Amino acid sequence: MIGAHHSAQRSRRWLPIILRWVGGIGVLGVLLYFLPVATVRKAIAQIPPWLFVVVLLGYLLAHALGIAKWRMVVNAAGAELDFATSAQCYLGGLFGTLFLPSIVGGDVIRLAVGLRRSPRPAGVLAGNVVDRFLDVTAQGGLVLLGLALLPGSVPENLQATARKALLVCVALTVVLVALTFRLHRKLLGGRSIRFRRRLARLRHALRSVARRPQVLLYGWMAGVFIQATFLILTARLAAACGLTLPLRVWLFAWPLAKLAAVLPLTQGGIGVREAALVALLAPFGAASHLVLAAGLVWEGIIIAGGLIAGAVAILLRRGEAASSARGT
Repeated sequence: MIGAHHSAQRSRRWLPIILRWVGGIGVLGVLLYFLPVATVRKAIAQIPPWLFVVVLLGYLLAHALGIAKWRMVVNAAGAELDFATSAQCYLGGLFGTLFLPSIVGGDVIRLAVGLRRSPRPAGVLAGNVVDRFLDVTAQGGLVLLGLALLPGSVPENLQATARKALLVCVALTVVLVALTFRLHRKLLGGRSIRFRRRLARLRHALRSVARRPQVLLYGWMAGVFIQATFLILTARLAAACGLTLPLRVWLFAWPLAKLAAVLPLTQGGIGVREAALVALLAPFGAASHLVLAAGLVWEGIIIAGGLIAGAVAILLRRGEAASSARGT
């Protein structure tokens, strides 16, 4: 009876993952239904294997910088994590995005490891929030740069849509902050002393980061560099497929497509990212089948990188466990 109950629980845990994978494959299926499959396959075949390997290596190196950035930010909040532990958190999160909804699922893995290993768990939580905020602002900065470089090339309807999206994001942030300040007493009313102490530690960790503006600046600059690296690698794959666009067009469209993929509709944003990129690049004369081909290859880079990250995280954990066993 107990075994059957556990089996049912495991089935329920896997069901959302399966549904998100089915959703992503379904979106790609719809795109391939309306686009000529033969031309998409032909475009993908133009990418030489060595280029795929080089792009994958660049993707992994950019994430190596991401590990250093994440560690810098969480340690500024007081997490006190060494590089090996930070790598386990970060790489485990990168692997987790293949099985959990969007980047939020990856953050769950990061926090699960970091909170357990850090002497100050509040620092891990606060630092991770700040790190994600820096990533979002880095992508927003790339979008604004793309708009600034394309003042007359972006169609009016697309300019209006981008402005509205940015305004909505700003407005939602302002409203959320205002509600937090207005309702914080009601939200905290009746809470236990233990909960209040944890909240105080979290607030202290956030203030620790805020008191180090150089960390925020370096973290933002690293985030811009990482996102720009991903953008350039995607553009290189697209060029190999036969799609050549000015870099300023990619600066505008690619970050918006990635932000769209954050929505937990499909597994890791598969399908959503490609559909958004096709829609955003179409006004610039980009052939939809070439955009989809480049997007599918980039999806392969993400999946391969996530699997490698998971393998490295496991090796780091086993190496640490072996070192601990020898020490005892």
